[in-house]
Amino acid sequence: MTENNGMVKGLVIGLLAGGAIGAIVALLYAPKSGKELRADIRKNADDLVGGAEEYLHAAKSKAGEIVSEAKRRSDQLISEAKKKADSLLEDADKVISDARQKVEPVVQEGTKVKEAIKAGVEAFKEERRRS
Repeated sequence: MTENNGMVKGLVIGLLAGGAIGAIVALLYAPKSGKELRADIRKNADDLVGGAEEYLHAAKSKAGEIVSEAKRRSDQLISEAKKKADSLLEDADKVISDARQKVEPVVQEGTKVKEAIKAGVEAFKEERRRS
């Protein structure tokens, strides 16, 4: 898209420059008085400036449209990224919660086994002391 804009810009500048040069050459070779020639040059210069102003206005307008579209797209991408991030965080919280629920009974059972082993060791030590 940028390549096309560059080509269009070059084409318009070339047309304006070529038109101005052609007009000046035509005026210089035309059999007119100095006063008429200066008036024609002034008129053509005004036309050229008017054409350049129109091109500049159109370029500014197009640039504004491109910036607006880019901003709209970037806002849309940011919004979608935020939604996906929120979704991933919710999924991660769910996985962690599920893992805790599954591990908790194992941890409680492990604690009971540990306490039982500890009680068994204490009972063994107590029995050895008595014998």
